[in-house]
Amino acid sequence: MSEKADQPPLSSSVSAYMNATPSSYDLEAADRDSHRDFTVEHNAVGYALIANFQSSDRDFLQYRGFLHLHSRVLSALQADIGYLEAELDSMDEWDINCGIERRLACLRDKKRDNLQSRMEAMPDAYTAVFDRTRPDVMLELRTKLVQYDEMLLKTREVYALQRPAQSDYNSVRNWFDAQKPVVRGELDFIQRKEDLITLRDGRESASFDEFVERCLHALDKLLSSWCRCQIIKRIFITEEMRHKTNNLRIYYYAPQRVDTLVNLIITAVIFTLLVVPVVLMYEMAQVGGTASPLESIGILTVSTLLFGLAMSALTTAKRQELFAASAAYCAVLVVFVSNFGGQQVKTQVAST
Repeated sequence: MSEKADQPPLSSSVSAYMNATPSSYDLEAADRDSHRDFTVEHNAVGYALIANFQSSDRDFLQYRGFLHLHSRVLSALQADIGYLEAELDSMDEWDINCGIERRLACLRDKKRDNLQSRMEAMPDAYTAVFDRTRPDVMLELRTKLVQYDEMLLKTREVYALQRPAQSDYNSVRNWFDAQKPVVRGELDFIQRKEDLITLRDGRESASFDEFVERCLHALDKLLSSWCRCQIIKRIFITEEMRHKTNNLRIYYYAPQRVDTLVNLIITAVIFTLLVVPVVLMYEMAQVGGTASPLESIGILTVSTLLFGLAMSALTTAKRQELFAASAAYCAVLVVFVSNFGGQQVKTQVAST
């Protein structure tokens, strides 16, 4: 990227701008040229290059969650609060057992406790055991609890973030291994896969989307090597995404177009799973058919199993949602089986 050949050429509109007055310069043309010339590698070195790459696609927004350190800080705060709790309990117990009415009154009156609980006003027996008063402990305890609560909620939010998909992680790691944008010691984070989180929201069919993208890439390589056909790139890679990078190993599929293809595939699968069993059972229920009820039940069982597998593979449905959808699907098929069976019985009775 430091070679001159890798630098984007100076566009004609930029050259015109250098010799033109502000009033004659076409701002819209300049904006278009700036977007066209910008790539991930454009005038970027080090962390600027990393920022360009990771912001170029939502799948690349992967960072360390520091989950171990979150737990360690929480454990330390928990221990500190535990010590303060024990110290506070010891002070309360001392006031109860000391036999001094003034100290017992402080336990019942918060304002009085704040006014009278000063180290210079405390009995010698108290100062021999404690080096501060109850209001001082409460003040520190309040600060520690606020820190603990904030850290607890933030840690829960971090743990709720999803892990990057394997294919997305491989893409990011391969880029870091190839580009080496920063020194080796600052690249170690990419090797901690178990500690990486992604900022991208979970998709309903994320794993299936990845499978479709891999299939598109494999099909594109096959067509390109076989007949030099670029139809996959033309359909699923927009003009803007083609100019995102000069690296031929990086390709960006348009998310909207991939989502459209995935939705079409899922719709086709659901349609097939609904229509094919009905058609098969209808053919079996025709007059003169020799199929037994067990064969209809077998088709129903296999179809319901395939529907459940499809729901599990193509969506992120929860167990109860998967169970409800499979039960509804099975109920629809049972209705068709009973209707076709009743029609067959009526036809046989009429023929006799």
